[in-house]
Amino acid sequence: MTGLSRSRARRRPPVRPAWQERPHPLTSGAKAVAVVVVLVLVFVPFLVVVSTSLADPADVVANGGWVLWPEHPSFAAYAEILSGGVVGRATLVSVGVTLVGTACSLGATVLLAYALSRPGVFGGKPVMLLVLFTFLFPPGMIPAYLVVKQLGLLDSYGALIAPVLVNTFNLVVMRGFFQSLPSELYEAARLDGASEWSMLWRITIPLSRAVLAVIGLFYAVSYWNSWFNAMIYIDTPTKWPLQLVLRTYVLAGGQLADPSSGEAGLMSAPQTVQMAVVVLATIPIVLVYPFLQRYFVKGVLSGAIKS
Repeated sequence: MTGLSRSRARRRPPVRPAWQERPHPLTSGAKAVAVVVVLVLVFVPFLVVVSTSLADPADVVANGGWVLWPEHPSFAAYAEILSGGVVGRATLVSVGVTLVGTACSLGATVLLAYALSRPGVFGGKPVMLLVLFTFLFPPGMIPAYLVVKQLGLLDSYGALIAPVLVNTFNLVVMRGFFQSLPSELYEAARLDGASEWSMLWRITIPLSRAVLAVIGLFYAVSYWNSWFNAMIYIDTPTKWPLQLVLRTYVLAGGQLADPSSGEAGLMSAPQTVQMAVVVLATIPIVLVYPFLQRYFVKGVLSGAIKS
């Protein structure tokens, strides 16, 4: 009997944890329904926006302002906004601010995070406490405006970059990622006579592509979607980024007049033009995100675990 019991025990499958058990069919069905509902809630509004931007203005009026599927598709709205007017100029401003701002913010964050991640750096703890203090107690709008004014950055593109050059959360994540790198690599490089700059460019940056991609995407999305700073600091409409022009189109129900045409104030904007601006402001992030999505788990979690 003892031998038989042992043989049965050997044939018995091991007990798996609860999270590895096969889900109940009702549970799987509920998950599938939830996924379908979420996809519909996300896809249908986006489809309506794209369809309205491609629809004929008469079809938009006939359908009450929104079109689910355009019967007579046309790119007239996109041709109008990309013909070199206000929207085209605002798009160039947003692209320039995003590229320059992302490069400057990523470079400043890398340098500061690397300095704070190195053990025994002079003034590392006080600077880190100061950084965390700004994270817990961010400056108000009035002090930030006064600082920008004293620096002479009002009504300039520098006002869209300098106040948000380094994000505290991104800095903490990148510092934690740098600290998770093997210290033996730095010790071996130091024995070979490498300087801190050499270790940063030849060791840290090549091994940190995941976190650099994630933080770079965070900065790019932040600069691309920013409109509040432009509304506060920029007075000249020709210097407005795309998101602020989009706000004027959608919320104010109008569009900015082209200064080169000699007109001033707001003009009425058709629904198709408004939705075309929305699509134009959304597409860049939608196109970039899938290529950087695979870095999210490795980049963010690795940097957030060790701080």
